[in-house]
Amino acid sequence: MRKRVLVIDDDEDILSILEIILEAEGYEPVLYNTGKSAEEIGEICPELILLDIRIAGFPKTGVEICTEYKAHQEIAGIPVLLISAEENIEAMAYGCGADGFVNKPFDIFGLIARVKALTT
Repeated sequence: MRKRVLVIDDDEDILSILEIILEAEGYEPVLYNTGKSAEEIGEICPELILLDIRIAGFPKTGVEICTEYKAHQEIAGIPVLLISAEENIEAMAYGCGADGFVNKPFDIFGLIARVKALTT
């Protein structure tokens, strides 16, 4: 059974690229261009969440979403990787309890290494 990776990013091109990359590595990508509630995440049951920090048209940032996920007992153990071009992404990831971060533009091999490290 393939491991499910939830990707939340408002950029459709990024979603398409990540879908191709994850499928090529044997993962089952689940793609959304807007944030999801903790309850919805519980229903999706991902092994990992890739979360953009800036989500256009959504009232919360990825940092706020990550903080909510990590505070929700049922899904707190799901690893979250923030993905962004923000200069202070490392501090943001640390502050919201994320399990790591990936800078945009991302290196495909570096991204896959991070995904594999958090889903094994």
